[in-house]
Amino acid sequence: MVTSKPTLPLHTDDLKPGLRIAVAVSGGADSVALLRALHACAAELGLVLHVAHLHHGLRGAEADADLEFVRSLAAGLNLPFHEHHIDTAAEAARLPGKAAETIEEAARRLRYAWLRDLMVQVPLDAVATAHTLDDQAETVLAKFLRGAWTEGLSGIHPAVEFQEGRVMRPLLGTRRAEVESYLKALGQPWREDSSNRHLTFTRNRIRHELLPQLEGWNPRLREHLSQMSDLARDEEAWWTAEIARLAPEVFLSGRPVRGGGRAAAEGLALDLHRLTDLAPALQRRLIRDAAERLGAALDFPATESLRLLALTGRAGQKCELAAGLRAERSHRELRLSIQPVSPDPQQVSAPADLPIPVPGQADSPEFSIRLTIESDYPAPTPAILRTWRPGDRVYLRHSSGPRKVKEVLERMKISGADRARWPVLELNGRILWMQGVAVEPERGIRITAAPFPGSQSTAAS
Repeated sequence: MVTSKPTLPLHTDDLKPGLRIAVAVSGGADSVALLRALHACAAELGLVLHVAHLHHGLRGAEADADLEFVRSLAAGLNLPFHEHHIDTAAEAARLPGKAAETIEEAARRLRYAWLRDLMVQVPLDAVATAHTLDDQAETVLAKFLRGAWTEGLSGIHPAVEFQEGRVMRPLLGTRRAEVESYLKALGQPWREDSSNRHLTFTRNRIRHELLPQLEGWNPRLREHLSQMSDLARDEEAWWTAEIARLAPEVFLSGRPVRGGGRAAAEGLALDLHRLTDLAPALQRRLIRDAAERLGAALDFPATESLRLLALTGRAGQKCELAAGLRAERSHRELRLSIQPVSPDPQQVSAPADLPIPVPGQADSPEFSIRLTIESDYPAPTPAILRTWRPGDRVYLRHSSGPRKVKEVLERMKISGADRARWPVLELNGRILWMQGVAVEPERGIRITAAPFPGSQSTAAS
């Protein structure tokens, strides 16, 4: 009896003969399956395959073993192998905007930067990554939870064009269960990343807790979330073309001058007569597009405040928004401009961020506290003891949802220099501890705060 070879559903429309493509392989099931599936059809499709592996400098010996596994896999398939080492935590710490970037985000940014460089160096036409339908569902749900606009709900795109080449996702319509069944049928082992089980990471909590709970309501939820991404992506493409068509009719450069015409000036204005005649959806899109041209990203409340200023405001009325964005209404225009943001002297003098291993202990003379972190498992990245920042949110014990740290400090009547230097402990974007309040504990992690030896602090745990 002839036994058919195992197969894996792949999107192969963009895989043209002669395509030189590197498969990004971490060692996990998804990327190993993608490599094996592309290798199986490479001769038929005329593909020239390479294998690429990035060592992020996280997870110690486990990551070293991943590298050796992938190197051996590439050798067994007789494929060129490319590796690169980077200290992700150190690179993330060097960023000016590191407060807005988690280790996960930094790892993704650095990974794609290296893959783009690799396409030039080898050279290559494309890179293939192993994102699956499950990854798509998790991404769309995560974006929804963050309050994304339609473009965010488009999730992971099947292909992305860069100047250096194309990034492709041939497995984006394939379920993770199909991936593992395929590998088992081949007898092909894979590596398990222990950090994928750590519930301190938002994606892991979505994968292991939230999605399974929601599937109790709708067993086809992952499929529906993936379909939502397709709808959002196509609608966003239409919106992009529509805004490009309408923008020249609504946007005005410079300032009006007496007697007619316009003089050169910083910023951008919107013609109120044309704007207010449009549907609300178009008004929002045009306002957001105008702000983006000035380098500002608007959330829904900010967009609505500008839209209401345009519709119902009076001449001379102004609106100050985050990141220095300023709006001023005249009889005929809504003018947007970016004003320089003066640094807060109290924030400038704030203590430097202090990394603390999990589990681990550290003394902070600046905050006059000693923090001890006990954990049922080691975290791949350290927690960060730092001053609170605008936008921080904390889950207080027994509260129904996150609270703005700013509002918590107001209720505590903390002001002045004490307020500017108030400490919090963050791990992967979640505040685990805040001085003076009881924070909802993270599963498997216990925080104890005590006065720094020789200080008069009464820090609360």
